[in-house]
Amino acid sequence: MKSLKENFQKAHIVVIGSGIIGKFNALELSELGFQVTIIDPTELQNSSYAALGLLMGNMYQKRKGRSWDLRKQSIELWPQWITFLQKFNSELNIEKPLIQLTTNEEKFKKLEKFIYENNDQNLRILEGESIFIKNINKAFQTKNIKGMISIKDGRINPFYLLQTLDKYLKHKKVNFSKGEIIKIRKSNNQWISTTRNNENIKSDMVILCNSLKAIDLIDSISHNITLKPVLGQAMEIDVNDAEVDLLSLPKQFNINGKNIIPKSKNKLIIGSTDEYSTKPEENTFEKLTNFLDKKPNWLMKGKISKKWYGIRSRPDGEPSPIMKNLEDGLIICTGFYKNGILLAPACSKWVANEIKNYFS
Repeated sequence: MKSLKENFQKAHIVVIGSGIIGKFNALELSELGFQVTIIDPTELQNSSYAALGLLMGNMYQKRKGRSWDLRKQSIELWPQWITFLQKFNSELNIEKPLIQLTTNEEKFKKLEKFIYENNDQNLRILEGESIFIKNINKAFQTKNIKGMISIKDGRINPFYLLQTLDKYLKHKKVNFSKGEIIKIRKSNNQWISTTRNNENIKSDMVILCNSLKAIDLIDSISHNITLKPVLGQAMEIDVNDAEVDLLSLPKQFNINGKNIIPKSKNKLIIGSTDEYSTKPEENTFEKLTNFLDKKPNWLMKGKISKKWYGIRSRPDGEPSPIMKNLEDGLIICTGFYKNGILLAPACSKWVANEIKNYFS
């Protein structure tokens, strides 16, 4: 009888989709000894390259249910993965803390209640006397910003993360294919993934991590899965104003739903819009800078030096993400909406356990 390890080493797994989720699954499975092939014709265009990398875990206000369980598991796993991945990129880390701010008194009261009820030492209220608030008020020329700080939450640079995963996967000799899969089917206990060029790639299992395109490869009606596109925009703004030093601000924070990441003394990133579309709306600058009653002069006069967007998928009619065993040897792992980077460790752990059970 073959040992479990021999089964793993001989088994070939195809991962369709090369975003953070696809690559993280490939990482976990290659560590277990599986032969892995990642297939994606548009690797550099997936939504992971548009992510800002904010890890909103501990400050998530719903502290029960599946969504919280996935976050909690990922929060615990991320430090271990960072230590592991730093062997391939010493610059990869979690920039902490993360700050969530509002000018809405009712929303602030909810944050206060959440912190009081959970008694979490890593979460604190921020008001006027905080140095963070003082600097933000000064820079944005406001008086009524307040919110909370999460000591353990933060940000992973998504570009560094993807770069590091690529280094690791190359080191492990994980196969990459740029074919576009148009059909998958099962034949004689093997899965056959067919490309647009009629190439057939055989494997023992298939994992679908290709966002909206996943449902094109399955019978979505019998599996009752619907995904809708959610477009997120971001932009980098150059500020030519000697009166404001963006480096006096926290490394990453959120004001009234807009994520802000200062990059240098006169450059910052602003991101996060939810457009249920596959084409970005116009007036990006207006949309992304409209998070205060009155914009500071330096922001109004800022110039967009770069802008980008990503199309994410969100499940319709069920919670995000979709992580399911569809049939023997076929797993879907997609629909992460805004939380692909945050939930990648918990997702890949779940997939690995499902596959270990399948081969045991």
